[in-house]
Amino acid sequence: MDMRPDPFVPPAPLPRTVPPSRLEIIRIILRNPLELWGEPSYTLPWIRTSFFGQRTLIVNDPGLIKHVLVDNANNYRMSDVRQLVLRPILRDGLLTAEGPVWKRSRKAVAPIFTPRHAQGFAGQMLRQSEDYARKYEGAGEAGAIFDISTDMTELTFAILADTLFSGEIVTSSGHFADDVNELLHRMGRVDPMDLMRAPSWVPRVTRIGGQKVLEKFRAIVRDTMDMRLAKMKADRSSAPEDFLTLLLEQAGPDGLTNEEIEDNILTFIGAGHETTARALAWTLYCVSNSPHIREAMEEEIDAVLATRAEPVEWLDMMAQTRAAFEEALRLYPPAPSINRAAISDDSWTSPKGERVELEAGVTVLVMPWTLHRHELYWDRPRAYMPERFLPENRGSIGRFQFLPFGAGPRVCIGATFALQEAVIALAVLMHRYRFDSTDQTNPWPVQKLTTQPQNGLPMRVTPRIISTKA
Repeated sequence: MDMRPDPFVPPAPLPRTVPPSRLEIIRIILRNPLELWGEPSYTLPWIRTSFFGQRTLIVNDPGLIKHVLVDNANNYRMSDVRQLVLRPILRDGLLTAEGPVWKRSRKAVAPIFTPRHAQGFAGQMLRQSEDYARKYEGAGEAGAIFDISTDMTELTFAILADTLFSGEIVTSSGHFADDVNELLHRMGRVDPMDLMRAPSWVPRVTRIGGQKVLEKFRAIVRDTMDMRLAKMKADRSSAPEDFLTLLLEQAGPDGLTNEEIEDNILTFIGAGHETTARALAWTLYCVSNSPHIREAMEEEIDAVLATRAEPVEWLDMMAQTRAAFEEALRLYPPAPSINRAAISDDSWTSPKGERVELEAGVTVLVMPWTLHRHELYWDRPRAYMPERFLPENRGSIGRFQFLPFGAGPRVCIGATFALQEAVIALAVLMHRYRFDSTDQTNPWPVQKLTTQPQNGLPMRVTPRIISTKA
């Protein structure tokens, strides 16, 4: 007899049972695109539909996803709507560039994110996590309430600043997490003009005020570049061998332009840590509502830390902790949609002989949000069940049914970095403290640039053990 408690089912929009009207679609997209999807998106392998006259194919079948993102990836470009939302922010950064510009940028940043190189950041990730954990020491034995959503943004920014920029990001703001939230709130949303494919020069009402905070970020980037360039010019050996130096050395006629370097730095400062931050916050929230999972994680973390293993080994040694994070990535994928458009006519045939036509110009939506909650591919898809990702079970999860980092040529270059960072941060925090939901903890997932908790994540943080070092 199975005596385990029923798994926690965290908040999420229920599938719509009635198709929305055209006006309702606009309202929903402005409010929260995650509330748009109906039952077919969670039960069928693919769906043909139309948004504002644009032919659209919503794809959930893992085989068809592989075809679009990997096997015939050259036939699919970024969709217009995606670019209309992101290019005003990131311009020719790695997430938005296409063609030769993307190839140059990918080649430039790839060396810093190889698994071997990323593992070298483990010590810095540990140090920053330990430093940040001291924030909670003043709460006392009774603990205190903190907005964990904001805290995780601050922590992951500190890790990114140390590992990729050697702590030399020029920012005078003590409220960086608030600045990021404002940028994404103002600029990272779909506007009705985007749905209508209006040219980029047509004003977007929803982004009024966003240009000011965007320019603030661009000023940070330019000042950071200037400071490092001055150091490199004065004494090249004094400049850290990090992501920033590597990018700046790519400048030139055969490498990146100064504008492309600026765009890529902004991409990593503004968005590079945001996805991990959101997933960490959702993990702590889900774990707080799953006591048996939390106990297993605490036992694992305590045991590994007692061995004094190096932090670079923790990802492989902490299977429960990694599984808890990956299950949060499943339920709350930081990037809830992957948008492509077919360049020329294409087709795909399923193993059952079903043929899918992908005509030139059709928009293809691969939706991790619906794919990760799809009834064809997951048992109890709305429930938080980290055991799915334990070593003995994860072999049953198909490569293209779980896409927190995308797939194909444009797979997230920082996936190994993010997983290692998350396990180290969770280990440090959960070794010292417990994070508990309170009456004020009432998150609702909202799609902006990432999947964010509306209303934040206020949680009570209390000391778990008396310790000053992991």
